[in-house]
Amino acid sequence: MTEVRKQTVGKQSIQFEHAVHILSGASIVGKKEGEGPLGKYFDVVGKEDGMFGCQSWEEAESVLQKEAVSMAIGKAELEKWQIRTIYVGDLLAQTIASSFGILGFDTPVYGLYGACATMGEALSLSSMAVAAGYGDYVVAVTSSHFGSAEKEFRFPLGYGNQRPLSATWTVTGSGACVLGTNGGKARITGITTGKIIDFGLKDSLNMGACMAPAACDTIYQNMMDFNRMPEDYDRIITGDLGEIGQHILFDMLKEKGFDIEKQHMDCGIEIYDKESQDTHAGGSGCGCSAVTFASYILPKIEKGEWKRVLFVPTGALLSKVSYNEGKSVPGIAQAVVVEHC
Repeated sequence: MTEVRKQTVGKQSIQFEHAVHILSGASIVGKKEGEGPLGKYFDVVGKEDGMFGCQSWEEAESVLQKEAVSMAIGKAELEKWQIRTIYVGDLLAQTIASSFGILGFDTPVYGLYGACATMGEALSLSSMAVAAGYGDYVVAVTSSHFGSAEKEFRFPLGYGNQRPLSATWTVTGSGACVLGTNGGKARITGITTGKIIDFGLKDSLNMGACMAPAACDTIYQNMMDFNRMPEDYDRIITGDLGEIGQHILFDMLKEKGFDIEKQHMDCGIEIYDKESQDTHAGGSGCGCSAVTFASYILPKIEKGEWKRVLFVPTGALLSKVSYNEGKSVPGIAQAVVVEHC
């Protein structure tokens, strides 16, 4: 029998015996994202209306996924038939953006829901599959769309409601990565799987506060499991806590003995200019961390500017049903350790 080698470390982490390579990353975003500080890094930027030639926002989000996956496969110099599995998710009910977005690839699919932490979940599961020998090439992809998310969770855009300063702006975009056994300039060496953390917060317009406790829990456990300190990472990058969630995260980790202020970066803060773009606390949505990772973070790791990064997308686990029934908003965060080859 083939010997099964234990790769788990600590309470919640995996350290891969053979690191999983990221062969490519690709992103497509809307016009607002293209006008932000990271605009020059994205592969494709859409036009004014955010419809991408479609009749609905939901259909447009599916197109975002299709384009991101196609670009990532092309960048990896592969054909779609070579992809063994696609791990994909979005924010919409029953992940419909993913169902229609991946429809034409004729590839086995696992549909995921981790809210805005979905890219961390997709990369984690994809790397586990490749490391275990369940596929030579696997794709991780997520998406979000401002219009479809507002329609699903908040108010019709035509209503023109005022947004509190704690609110974040859902990113219109999709990011995809192709993972394989070798050949990349960046590799996933380990993961820390997050727990559902609920501090009883009920404000759906303050996602940063709802997700910060989960980010703290996962980052702390990563340090414990791998016996590391913040300075062992060039960057510790959360998904979309925004400015309010960032401050809460700093305070909570300091109570546990870790100061990450020098290493920390948040995709939701980086993707928009809050003053000129009126995005308040920052960006959010599955696409926020996905496009930032695929087009900004990954190239820096590939070039060796950053040697080791802890990528921690964060998610608020609510639905319109749970919110309308007065439930709290639990959070989750999925951590991925990415290193320069």
